[in-house]
This record gives sequence, C-alpha cells and structure tokens, in this order.
Amino acid sequence: MTDSLILTVADLETDVLTGIYSEETGKPQPLRITIDVHMRPQPHYDADTTLDASKNYMDLKHAATEALPQGLHFKLIEAVADHICETLFLQDKRIDAITVKIVKLAIGIGSEKIGITLHRERP
Repeated sequence: MTDSLILTVADLETDVLTGIYSEETGKPQPLRITIDVHMRPQPHYDADTTLDASKNYMDLKHAATEALPQGLHFKLIEAVADHICETLFLQDKRIDAITVKIVKLAIGIGSEKIGITLHRERP
C-alpha cells in the first residue's frame, strides 16, 4: 500500500476575468475554486514536525488568487484551472497530481453548480 497526502483548499471564492459571451467579457466573473494537491507524505509526522515536511495551504490559495495574471482574460475556466496547476507544479517538485474544481457562480440558478474539474498529474 502506498500512502498519499492530499492538501485541500475548498470553496475559495474569487473574481476572474473569464467567459466567451459578450455579457461576460470585460468584467470579472465570480468563481468558486477547490484545489486538491496530491503529495507523497513523510513516513511519520510527529507533534513537532515542521511545515517544510508538507506544503503551506496558503500556497494553494495564492495560486488561485494573486498568482492569476491581473488583466488577463481567460476565455475558458479550463485555462484558469490549467494556470493554477502549472503554478503549483512549478512551486513544489513533491506534488504528484492536482485536482482543480471551478464553479461559475454567475450562471447557476438556485443550488446549481455549473463548472469543470481538471485533474492533472505531473508529466
């Protein structure tokens, strides 16, 4: 059996320039983003294990917010997810795979969740 460690940032809401329709372009769209990062864990974690034995959760949040280029319009939310994956893979060689789920909040009615999930493994 192989152990795995999955770090999660769930339901992060942020505005991103995205969309293909005229009513979407030129203004930020609200997105809800969940990121799961799959890493190989340490053999054991003691109570005093330091952060460098894992990954800072704030790096995941940063990849979905400040690391997205300001002023760049992503036609597809798939491209937003791709950018998040590439940012995290470049940050940390210990990451084996990333799953990014994005829901477009502006187009759902009621409790609908309309969006994508991109799962990418390190090449």
